[in-house]
Amino acid sequence: MFESLRRWTRRSIPEEAIPLSATLDAMQAGQVDQALISAWYAPRNVMISNDEVAEFVAQAPERLIGVGSVDISRPMEAVREVRRCVQELGFKAIRVLPWLWEAPPTDRRFYPVYVACCELGIPFCTQIGHTGPLMPSEVGRPIYLDQVALDFPELKIVAGHIGYPWTDEAIAVATKHENLFIDTSAYTVRRYPAQLIEFMRAHGRSKVLFGTNYPMIPPAKALEGLENLGLDDQAQGLFLAGNAQRVFGL
Repeated sequence: MFESLRRWTRRSIPEEAIPLSATLDAMQAGQVDQALISAWYAPRNVMISNDEVAEFVAQAPERLIGVGSVDISRPMEAVREVRRCVQELGFKAIRVLPWLWEAPPTDRRFYPVYVACCELGIPFCTQIGHTGPLMPSEVGRPIYLDQVALDFPELKIVAGHIGYPWTDEAIAVATKHENLFIDTSAYTVRRYPAQLIEFMRAHGRSKVLFGTNYPMIPPAKALEGLENLGLDDQAQGLFLAGNAQRVFGL
């Protein structure tokens, strides 16, 4: 399912493990002080475990921040794992991707995770927009998050990948709901839609967080052309750091 991404990046699958130093070097090249790194849980498959992420964070605790994931098909285990991620591993958020589960974020299996995130005071991270991997995109419609935010107004939701081709939907729900945010992961600055840039310049300056989707896009590449966005100093500072510090409690 990731073959389409390799067509875009023109990269082959690594034949051996990539050292953590490569990630830290990429961060340094992009002048990124801290990065959130995430586990990946899919149906019947743990792609990157929470314990693996914790091991990476332990090697560079000043630079890396853990984000956990869970198996939503096992609700009680998922809730216990959310608590373990936060209380034992020190993670700052939980991330579950609807397209991996082929279910929208309004699916009942997500709701115990939302409750646990609210109780622990951590954000829930997800993906909006079409899927680069060869999986159905419909579950990434940003409008699904409208219902989630209505049901859980205290839940901080970080919706990654800007929501294209439904970016206007993403902006609408982020504007409507105080605790709903957009991140720009998987897009370089040069590919941001015009309406997102206008949102960042004006009333959405506190609503958009910079992201890369590394290793697909290195930080330096993702930031090329930043000076052409027309952001004032306050808006740029919030985009690159301030919003993430506030939302994730960093």
